Amino acid sequence: MGVFDFFAKIFGNSGRKAQVLCVGLDNSGKSTIINELKPKDTQAEDIVPTIGFTVEKFKSASVNFTVFDMSGQGKYRNLWEHYYREAQGIIFVLDSSDKLRMVVAKEEMELLLKHKEIASRCIPILVFANKMDLRDSISSVQCSKSLELEKIKDKPWHICASNALTGEGLHEGIEWLTDKLRR
Repeated sequence: MGVFDFFAKIFGNSGRKAQVLCVGLDNSGKSTIINELKPKDTQAEDIVPTIGFTVEKFKSASVNFTVFDMSGQGKYRNLWEHYYREAQGIIFVLDSSDKLRMVVAKEEMELLLKHKEIASRCIPILVFANKMDLRDSISSVQCSKSLELEKIKDKPWHICASNALTGEGLHEGIEWLTDKLRR
């Protein structure tokens, strides 16, 4: 713990607050990722599919995150847009082993980016190419190409290979998002 962190802790300066949406198709690992990022004593033992949305909190070095974990089931995806206005960042979780639904994930990303509440702002987009431990997974570079992330010119974006079950890649992604939100 550095001197600044020590004094911040004593005097209650707990950092910037940020509201972030966590979106992606169902079964991509959104809730598992968020659970892994929470303090150990608040983590759930069993993760169940999200119905509608849940609100979770966790902290990085300098940002207190409030994350809206949005259901990725088709019938609930229309709820995402109701939370775009207040979002200061987006976490898009992609199942890198689900090649059949990669096109659907790309379509959902395009809809998100074209929405007036997102298109008009320079909001950071963090993509977790999740489930990298599975035999059928494709690389984060291949995921980036499948989603055509290189076409995003007006927003900062970053893709991280991740494994929500082990936490691999999660902190790298959150560090990037923290840096973008501090600016």
